[in-house]
Amino acid sequence: MQTSIGSLVVPHLSRSLVLARIGWQYRLSSVHPLNQRPFTTGSPGNDVKKLNGAEGRSATSPSPPTSSTKSTTTSSSTGSATRQSSVPSDWDENPDLSISAFSQLPSSTFGYNQHMIINSEFKEALRQILWQFRAPIRYAFAYGSGVFPQTASGSKSASTVHAHPSPAISTVQGGQGKMIDFIFGVSYTQHWHSLNLQQHRDHYSAIGSLGSSFVSRVQDNYGAGVYFNPYVTVNGNLIKYGVVNLDTLCRDLSEWDTLYLAGRLQKPVKILRDDPRVRLANQINLISAVRTALLLLPSDFTEQELYGTIAGLSYLGDPRMALPAENPNKVANIIKHQLPNFRRLYAPLIENLPNVAFHDSRCNSSEWIDDPDTNATLAQDMDPKKRGNMVRRLPRSFRSKLYFRYQSKFQIPQLEFDKMLEESNDQDPTRVKKQQGGVFDQRVANDRQEDLIVEVKKAIKSTVQWPSVTQSLKSIVTTGVVRSFRYAREKMAKYRDGRKREKEDLSRQKSG
Repeated sequence: MQTSIGSLVVPHLSRSLVLARIGWQYRLSSVHPLNQRPFTTGSPGNDVKKLNGAEGRSATSPSPPTSSTKSTTTSSSTGSATRQSSVPSDWDENPDLSISAFSQLPSSTFGYNQHMIINSEFKEALRQILWQFRAPIRYAFAYGSGVFPQTASGSKSASTVHAHPSPAISTVQGGQGKMIDFIFGVSYTQHWHSLNLQQHRDHYSAIGSLGSSFVSRVQDNYGAGVYFNPYVTVNGNLIKYGVVNLDTLCRDLSEWDTLYLAGRLQKPVKILRDDPRVRLANQINLISAVRTALLLLPSDFTEQELYGTIAGLSYLGDPRMALPAENPNKVANIIKHQLPNFRRLYAPLIENLPNVAFHDSRCNSSEWIDDPDTNATLAQDMDPKKRGNMVRRLPRSFRSKLYFRYQSKFQIPQLEFDKMLEESNDQDPTRVKKQQGGVFDQRVANDRQEDLIVEVKKAIKSTVQWPSVTQSLKSIVTTGVVRSFRYAREKMAKYRDGRKREKEDLSRQKSG
């Protein structure tokens, strides 16, 4: 089969290829290199059996498809395509972010692309860390280089970072001993900190002495709404955990008001406890990241260019990237070492978008999904009407910033601009609107590509910069001077290491 993307005719890598291989049935039998470790692993099926309800503990879950479905899906083409694509095409038009059960999601397999498969013993070691907190955690994920490698494995010398790490964590980290980062989503901020202060007072700086009410006000009212406790030891492992209210998390995922947590979830993470509302909001976040990246990319591009653009969105206004406080090659390293996971995260979403498709025969190979060396090509339709629809469907807060930038550029009178904003208002619950791009959206999308890239990036920077700066300043208070200094020192070390590797690579290229 073939499909048209604008004037292009490209191979139609239908749901039987992409979704059946990346969807949940394929992932039951998927063996990622991270799983190929010299110690016993459990069935990867355990990962997906608990996606709905079991690890969320608070939501009603639909029954996952049985293993018998697997053979049907992988052997059938058209039939499996229909089952895998049961998600309504307009699911993101008017999403209901007040849902409380997984059965209320658009389909029974909705959002399974968010769940990365990792070694089962490593996953269990991470989950055991969560069980050391008596305060209720509704949603949790582990992320960063302590979970997903961003560089080649170093020497396997013993590390003193973890006091008594589990064998699974030591093996997955290759003996490098990296701090493990977590985000905890909670329902009631003050109540959570009250319980956690009673159990883990040593996790907090001096600010904890002022009580849970003060701690929760600092968390919710400043920065990006996250309270971090770094360099704490739980179950013999050094971790950093951030606490965020679920409402704050869902708002950032669906509207991009700060892109602080939305940016983290645009990259592969390991979800340890799930929540239906967050899963829905994060799917909005992921498809919004694809649309934003498409606006920044030409008609033809590669997987690495797409995923690199997505991974770099939240770093555009991050002050650490302008200072010697982060590895300058961070985004490239993430893509290089996590390409298969980016495929699992985004390929099902790409397949369901009408204006972009994979355009590479290598995707027909059964080895494509887990092949880190294949950099497939894609093609998108540059028709202003379709790109205008993408502009119209950008997250509300971010879209408003982009609109204001183009109001100034196009010199639109304020009254006319206000009327246009009213017509595109998503907040009126009495009106169910189809999010089709209007004349203004199409005009934005049809702007000269170089200018559009500049305006979109400026809108992203204005979204990210202030929350990131204030969150960094807040962290000095919440983590204490000593731990803040340690954190800054380690970040500068990563910067120097990145620069050193960059010079070594340039030297090898010249000598070669």
